[in-house]
Amino acid sequence: MYASGKVVLSRTVPEESASALVEAVVRRHARFVYQVAYAVLYHPQEAEDATQETFIRVWKHARELSGILNVRAWLARIAWRVANDRRRKHARLVIAADIDLSDLKAGGDGAETVLIRAQQAELVQRMVALLPADLREAFALSTVEEMTSVEIGEVLGIPESTARGRLLRARRMLKKKIKTLMGRVEKRGVGA
Repeated sequence: MYASGKVVLSRTVPEESASALVEAVVRRHARFVYQVAYAVLYHPQEAEDATQETFIRVWKHARELSGILNVRAWLARIAWRVANDRRRKHARLVIAADIDLSDLKAGGDGAETVLIRAQQAELVQRMVALLPADLREAFALSTVEEMTSVEIGEVLGIPESTARGRLLRARRMLKKKIKTLMGRVEKRGVGA
């Protein structure tokens, strides 16, 4: 009988190549892990720290790495837990739309346009933050590298159908909130 390639690979990978395997995982998935952490923390430095802590945990489990079937979902689960731990530990959720003035180009959008977009982004982030926790988690993961409902289910430890249902409910709630907000804006504009 022949063993599957994954089983053979996990048994034949020498320990000294574990560091090379971890390095390859870091190079391939660092941006993704950062985005998962940022989706939870909404703060660049906190997300960077969570990313580093995630890869420290990966390093500690380097020998098991070759046996993991879905590395991306495994990393997302670790990053999600690390970021949530950091958020609980610091007991603050920073929602900020940082405007880096060095990014403003003379030939690009004006300062007013950039400010309006930043305010719109902050408003959407606040609307997402007001979703119930289970819906917010699924929605945040779906927007990070467009994770599939299967991957979201693996990260959150729920069935795929539950992940799909949560995504649907979150999108409907956000759509309803945006329509309500737009209705208020239109009423103010007509009566002004």
